[in-house]
Amino acid sequence: MIKNWSSILEAPILRTELPGPKSRELIEIQDKLETASRSYTKFFRIALDKGIGSTVVDVDGNVFIDWFGGVSVMNLGHGNPVVIEAIKKQLDKMSHITEIPTEARIEFLKTLNSTLPNGMRNRSKVLFTVTGGDACEAAVSLAKYQSKKNTIISFSGSYHGVAGGIVNATANNHYRQYAGFENSSFFHVPYPYSYRFPWKVPKDDISKSVVEYVEYLIRDNYSGISPVGGILVEPIQGEGGYIVPPDDFLPMLREVSDKFSIPLIIDEVQSGVGRTGKIWAIDHYGVKPDIMCISKSIGGGIPVSAVVYREDYDNIPQAFHLGTYRGNPLGLAAGSAVLNYLKESGILDRVKNKGEYLKKRFGDMENGNEMIGEVRGKGFMIGIELDSDKNKTPGTAEASALRDKMFRKGLLMHTCGHYSNVMRFMAPLNIEDQLIERGIEIFEDSIRNVRDKK
Repeated sequence: MIKNWSSILEAPILRTELPGPKSRELIEIQDKLETASRSYTKFFRIALDKGIGSTVVDVDGNVFIDWFGGVSVMNLGHGNPVVIEAIKKQLDKMSHITEIPTEARIEFLKTLNSTLPNGMRNRSKVLFTVTGGDACEAAVSLAKYQSKKNTIISFSGSYHGVAGGIVNATANNHYRQYAGFENSSFFHVPYPYSYRFPWKVPKDDISKSVVEYVEYLIRDNYSGISPVGGILVEPIQGEGGYIVPPDDFLPMLREVSDKFSIPLIIDEVQSGVGRTGKIWAIDHYGVKPDIMCISKSIGGGIPVSAVVYREDYDNIPQAFHLGTYRGNPLGLAAGSAVLNYLKESGILDRVKNKGEYLKKRFGDMENGNEMIGEVRGKGFMIGIELDSDKNKTPGTAEASALRDKMFRKGLLMHTCGHYSNVMRFMAPLNIEDQLIERGIEIFEDSIRNVRDKK
């Protein structure tokens, strides 16, 4: 399907010190004119010129292997001609209109519907939003509207956005500290994170203990929280540490939602669009969402997002959730191209198989390096949790040092996790085998170097 297009297979290619002279010049201007609250420019001190496949080139001509993907946005790689052609074709027609149907909008609605989890397909409605956080906020509003109850249960380690009221669903106190909205409706319970689970229960009982606690909060009028109007959960946690729950967790959570007629909101912003080897991560568990949030890679690099919800929830009033840029035609044209490629190319089988291979390779490193505490994931959503000692002390400093060491060797890889101690693999799904192998070599050499310098 893709002809004459690939990454720069010789990567990494380092022609200057990092950052190079041209990058330093642009960074200096950015530092002068743009907010100091930026994060990624502190980790990757370069200015980029272009992206090609699973590689990026800075303004000094240095070429990096991209295991970062714009934070899991570029699932089909930079400059993918399937996506670019769809955007160009739509750009020749119209780049913006609000709500009024276009061919791009209708094609996206039909294509998205064809990919939805069982039970949602042909039985759902779509509400367009702009960002992942916007989608999650709209989803919470929808759940509250349907249930007529105010409290939303979310989970420790969760990330659902940092703008508006949805910041209160995100677990990290850092983001909530400066929020302009008081937390009046979110209650966090532990996610079944077996490596650092806070309760002393057998590993096989973790899901049961979490779900029983959720049921207690809902059922008992003296549990201490207001009536629950929704449950918001990532099927595999992203920023929290690429945490894969036990197989029984989400089905059990679905049972509780059904038992008490509480909307179950599945946040697929980071885990969706093929990242785990299925178009939607929830399909690994056979669970039907009541509401599902979609963003990141769905737009092929153009900001677009959506909330999909069961059709009997479509009693919401006109102008329930507004936004001028909802359903941008360029993003929707890209979205149809992305979803069709995932459906037709066979790439999901490769993601599943290559993901298992990657877990094994990272796992083999675990046997010879006590810094690696756990390797986990599905498909190309893989987390490598680092410890600083045998007592499982989170390896925050080690992860930071490893990220920097790899960057200076030409590999972009970022962290996540409760303690920023989890390295996450989020390369494009079509990354070439050569770049996977070269990246693994850089990772292994760098982590050995960090360990030996401790």
